[in-house]
Amino acid sequence: MTPPPESHYADGAGVRYHYHDLGTGADTVFLHGGGPGCTAWSDFGPVAPLFAADRRCLLVDIHQYGKSEKSRIKGPMWDHHAEKTVGLLDTLGVSQADFVCNSWGGTIALNLAAKYPDRVRSLVITGSMPVFHGPLAPLPENGHRGRTARDAYYGGEGPTREKMRKLITSLEWYDADALPDETLDLRYRQSLDPEERELAAMSDSPRGDWQDLSAELPAIEAPALFLWGMYDAFLTPDYPLMLARMLPRGSLHVMDRASHHLQEERPREYYSVATGFLNSVA
Repeated sequence: MTPPPESHYADGAGVRYHYHDLGTGADTVFLHGGGPGCTAWSDFGPVAPLFAADRRCLLVDIHQYGKSEKSRIKGPMWDHHAEKTVGLLDTLGVSQADFVCNSWGGTIALNLAAKYPDRVRSLVITGSMPVFHGPLAPLPENGHRGRTARDAYYGGEGPTREKMRKLITSLEWYDADALPDETLDLRYRQSLDPEERELAAMSDSPRGDWQDLSAELPAIEAPALFLWGMYDAFLTPDYPLMLARMLPRGSLHVMDRASHHLQEERPREYYSVATGFLNSVA
């Protein structure tokens, strides 16, 4: 992975966001996952330069992550993130964008597309969990698996490089031996951020109230591709098939030899599928 590009900061409806701005062309917003130490660059650094060949790529550290503001969230969490992300788009003068998102970032984008339909051209969603109802919704133990992993990572003796390796290779990557040292180090160093550790240590929820988006998904007008790993550690491909059928214009692609972070593990294949979809609906 190449070093992170230049940092930029901007206001998003009262939240100070950090982001990277690469390339020119159609505005494309990248929103990362919610694992310890995740940032826009750690999650999309391997693939963003490919998109930047003909797109403007806005890689955003979501609120409470990376170099973005770490203030507490009160009220419905996905509504909060959608509102603040739209505020950031307003500040940057972006009237409409494509969204390429992983895990938490994808749930933010889906809610944004439902609540602010004129701001979203299309969506590529990987590993997100917006729905907890229905026959294919995640079992409770899988629904809380990420939170359990976060608690274990920050608990006990606290964060270590080896605990981060175990977290990534057991939950996010299909091939443990393929994890680059620079990716591991980037995530580990960020997880040591004092403000992130403070949020993780709070006994109540500083991330807002959890929301189920079952009612929102059928209202999404934008075409959406659920781009999934065959061996996603949280959700089997049955789940995104259910999501795709809940959206008026949803579709599904399942990638072999990939888990939860396929955009990192197989960036060229991910780019090929995602950009083919984005260009087909432009």
